[in-house]
Amino acid sequence: MEWNPQTLQFLSECFLNTLSPLPEPRRRAESALSDAADKPNYGLAVLRLVAEPSVDEQIRQAAAVTFKNHLKSRWAPAGESQILNLIPDPEKEQIKTLIVSLMVNSTPRIQSQLSEALAVIGKHDFPKNWPTLLPELVGSLDKLSLANDYVSVNGILATLNSLFKKFRYQYKTNDLLLDLKYCLDNFAKPLLEVFKRTANLIDQVVASNAATLKPYIESQRLCCRIFYSLNFQELPEFFEDHMNEWMVEFKKYLTVKYPALEDTSTDGLALVDELRSAVCENISLYMEKEEELFQGYLSGFVEAVWGLLLVASASSSREQLTVTAIKFLTTVSTSVHHTLFARDGILPQICQNIVIPNVMLRDEDEELFEMNYVEFIRRDMEGSDLDTRRRIACELLKGIALHYKEKVTENVSTQIQSCLSLFNENPAANWKHKDCGIYLVVSLANRKAGGTSFSTDLVDVESFFGSIIVPELRSQDVNAFPMLKAGALKFFTMFRNQISKPIALALLPDVVRFLTAESNVVHSYAASCIEKLLLVKDDGARPRYASADISPFLLVLMTNLFSALQKPESEENQYVMKCIMRVLGVAEISREVTLPCINGLTAVLNRVCENPKNPLFNHYLFESVAVLIRRASEKDPSLISAFEASLFPSLQIILARDISEFFPYAFQLLAQLVELTFVPDNYVQIFEILLLPESWKKSGNVPALVRLLQAFLRKSPHEMIQQERLKGVLGIFSRLVSSPSTDEQGFYVLNTVIENLGYDVISPFVRDIWVVLFTRLRASKTVKLIKNLIIFMSLFLVKYGSQKLVDSINAVQSDIFHTIVEQFWVPNLKLITGSIELKLTSVASTRLICQSPNILDSKLWGKMLDSIVTLLSRPEQERVEDEPEVPDFGETIGYNATFVHLYNVGKKEEDPLKEIKDPKQFLVVCLANLCAASPGMYSPVISENVEQTNQAALLQLCKSYDVSLV
Repeated sequence: MEWNPQTLQFLSECFLNTLSPLPEPRRRAESALSDAADKPNYGLAVLRLVAEPSVDEQIRQAAAVTFKNHLKSRWAPAGESQILNLIPDPEKEQIKTLIVSLMVNSTPRIQSQLSEALAVIGKHDFPKNWPTLLPELVGSLDKLSLANDYVSVNGILATLNSLFKKFRYQYKTNDLLLDLKYCLDNFAKPLLEVFKRTANLIDQVVASNAATLKPYIESQRLCCRIFYSLNFQELPEFFEDHMNEWMVEFKKYLTVKYPALEDTSTDGLALVDELRSAVCENISLYMEKEEELFQGYLSGFVEAVWGLLLVASASSSREQLTVTAIKFLTTVSTSVHHTLFARDGILPQICQNIVIPNVMLRDEDEELFEMNYVEFIRRDMEGSDLDTRRRIACELLKGIALHYKEKVTENVSTQIQSCLSLFNENPAANWKHKDCGIYLVVSLANRKAGGTSFSTDLVDVESFFGSIIVPELRSQDVNAFPMLKAGALKFFTMFRNQISKPIALALLPDVVRFLTAESNVVHSYAASCIEKLLLVKDDGARPRYASADISPFLLVLMTNLFSALQKPESEENQYVMKCIMRVLGVAEISREVTLPCINGLTAVLNRVCENPKNPLFNHYLFESVAVLIRRASEKDPSLISAFEASLFPSLQIILARDISEFFPYAFQLLAQLVELTFVPDNYVQIFEILLLPESWKKSGNVPALVRLLQAFLRKSPHEMIQQERLKGVLGIFSRLVSSPSTDEQGFYVLNTVIENLGYDVISPFVRDIWVVLFTRLRASKTVKLIKNLIIFMSLFLVKYGSQKLVDSINAVQSDIFHTIVEQFWVPNLKLITGSIELKLTSVASTRLICQSPNILDSKLWGKMLDSIVTLLSRPEQERVEDEPEVPDFGETIGYNATFVHLYNVGKKEEDPLKEIKDPKQFLVVCLANLCAASPGMYSPVISENVEQTNQAALLQLCKSYDVSLV
């Protein structure tokens, strides 16, 4: 795209039309720009339009936004999904040449967009591929600050802040430290200079109007954030040498007031507080990293922060400053300077003036509780509110308690009793004081190591529960004072291990009532409380609550849970669905319970199929279906037809509408149903879909599809006798085994074919199977692949005999079997894990050397025996090394390419050697029989080829089973 008057006119008209309120011209303009974006120099042309003073600023601003987004999508590859044309390198270089000066000379709105665009480039190219950037920014910064152009100064500082943020968030590597050194060498001194220059300007105009002060304060805030980034990894020498110059100014911003900003508008106060917050983060960083160097300034900073907090804690709008200030005091409380908190009267002041005001509920807390229950629970129950006032105030107490536990316990207990006394004086008016008392107990509780139990010294748990919590749970109005009810349910949940079973069971029907509460938080907390109670275990890991304990109110419980899912905003409430899953896993599943539950679950499933939004909710939904099928069919197999009738339409919707998020779940449920029933015609139709290559294209579906395919093969192997179908199944195996990411799944398919079909059926395909496996082996030898190959060969041998194994492999290439055994089977047999796999491979290897001893020469025979003894006699941790090539699938549940396993579907483990109970006994008995048939023949082979430790282990095994080798 050449830059000429026609291009200027075309782009100007397009960007003007993108601002049109009419949809048709807006769509045409967006389409034209989308087409133009693929042309070379498009980004450069848009940037030149932004720089064109004759064009209306509104159009230029729209162009600046588009330019920024164009760079985001096309400056660097975005991974495997990259389908857009990247900006060519020559165009990139021209953009880099123009953008800094253009950003500096633009109006504020355009400047902010170009600053972001520059940061996009810098993320990929700075500093290695853009060495001119920092010198150019530093030169501009110096000129602009001397010229008192602080709009542009702040534009440059904001850009530098974005560029340097990576030093806060990336792991320390040599490359990162080299980049950091480059930035420090080029910018540590200019940063201090502009910081001091701006500080002098602020001192001169401290009493001036807000418009004069505002850009200076913002400049200092940005300098503080850059200071944080450059000091985050380690304290640089330059900052250490100039520490006093920084700290003097930092303290000033914590102690000086700026009435022109603070007293005239909330925006002005917020701006000054943002600077103070940045200072608090910087001094916290120095406390953590360089406590010794910092100690000379500590007392003054503690006093300054303390004074700020006493004022800021009283204001609901000063949350950020309050949190960062308390964090600083918390850092000090856990350091060697904790004695600052030991002075008389300090702790009561902290409790009364900082902790209680910040823990007490505010209007915004109530608003969040009512308007956004998901966010409220995320902060409150799930512990992700570390940066909120309530939690951070309690963290300060925990920090002080590290050294002054008794004092903290005494003072906080006093505050709790005071809160409860105020509540008792006027419960309706003072309910927030009771909430404050409960919150303090819950938030300051200590988790016992390695468990779900909590303890507290603040109150006697049983007494507090009986006198403070139970009255809330017994309240007949489930909708009165909902925040108090939520606090009581949270306490019950947290201290569930300490509350005796009789007391808990007596209260469970009350908790079940709270499932009907209108408040989303309350019925979510009630569901969570029930779910967590059912997980409590007593000594010996025995569940405390059994099916008999919930039977008396099971129907009411299930009714209320499903009713909760009908309430506004709770249609996809993950806490309620998780509770349904847990109850179905514990309860006595009768027909009376099963039929309404499966109808309720399929109704929910049909609803979420319209628009899947909450991955966790949907996971618990499918788990609930799976556990209901499993437990109900175990007790009453006749219910399977009811499951099929309810579920099949929903599963067909998932497949027909291509709801890809649900495919892995649907296939796992289908596998579960196939395993429980005969295979009627409607399942066979699904089997035909399974054989289509396009069904296997999404990697996230593969494990579930394999599970379903295995279910068909096991349940109805006669269907496989049709050659075309078997050919299709083996085609799937071939596709899967050829890729390291799916090869294990390919072996699952192949092993199931071998387990369920006779040799006469598969013989036409055997040579091709070995060719596929050996081709993959040549291409990529991973430990996982070799282990799976050994397991497959072992299964082949025990199913069809050693001679067919040897002959079929040698049919690929003369005498290749000997090579496979020598290079792969013998050295890797010791790596096999899993009880069934260990038995299978050891028995197969034993049969190979004992039932067909002439297949191997004497040396290889002895080496195979050595490997068998290693496998059977040594513990797994001695035999198996870590396997770095095996991918580690995380627990995160989301809509992505990874497979999410349904725990309640279970895993179908097939033991092909049920008749053999003990593989060690099988080895020594077979060996004894072989040796008895040829006395004296095998003893020298064993002594020459079996390691001494394994010879001793073999002798011990013979003694254990009372056999001898002759």
